[in-house]
Amino acid sequence: MSERRLSASTGREPVGRVLVCIPTYNERENLPPVVARVRAAVPQADVLVLDDNSPDGTGEVADTIAADDEKVQVLHRAGKEGLGAAYLAGFAWGLERGYGAIVEMDADGSHQPEQLPALLDAAEHADVVIGSRWVRGGTVVNWPMSRRVLSVGGNVYVRVLLGMSVHDATGGYRVYRASALHQMDLHSVESQGYGFQVDMTWRAVKSGLTVVEVPIEFVERVFGESKMSGHIVQESLQRITRWGLQHRAGQLRSLAHREPTWHRL
Repeated sequence: MSERRLSASTGREPVGRVLVCIPTYNERENLPPVVARVRAAVPQADVLVLDDNSPDGTGEVADTIAADDEKVQVLHRAGKEGLGAAYLAGFAWGLERGYGAIVEMDADGSHQPEQLPALLDAAEHADVVIGSRWVRGGTVVNWPMSRRVLSVGGNVYVRVLLGMSVHDATGGYRVYRASALHQMDLHSVESQGYGFQVDMTWRAVKSGLTVVEVPIEFVERVFGESKMSGHIVQESLQRITRWGLQHRAGQLRSLAHREPTWHRL
């Protein structure tokens, strides 16, 4: 008989061991306080820093942190290959080592570690948890109106085109159960930049997984420069549009092949 225990209230296995993945590129000022806050907020979790060979020495800073804390590991990558590639490397690392849940978190402090316990609590009854800026209770601090319009408008576009009910499909503060990642065909993910988050959300929804949004307060970075660029936005828009057109075309084909009602009378 299996020794795995199910929660009496949810019928799901407990989340188990947690790995917090933090991708970095030129974040030497932000990384130490963020890791310290994660360790204080969820001391039972392990941290994996995914550094893309930062020229500012972030990788060396991460090594120093890891040398003093056995709960922190560093994965050095060859170069800057994009957010999606970094997270996929982190997922593979965590899945190989048997973690039950893997967290996505930015290194710049915009994703507040103190809110992670609430996301992990939600993961006890969900497959994917998104820290959402655009559900009731979610807020954004220190963003200009242009950035708000871009984010809200992008998410409305995603909902309309893909027919998803998720309000913050571009949000990058997330918890994935390992079982969910195993169902999402990660080997076929090619998206980089912020389109990666929409891609992962879309895969979760198509796989029939339970996606829950938890309101968060998103705080704009204090140190360093945002990685958002026109190229990232364009790449995301092109991919989302293609997925949406494919989705709608599939719906039309399904309707065209449906047996007319009068044939069944």
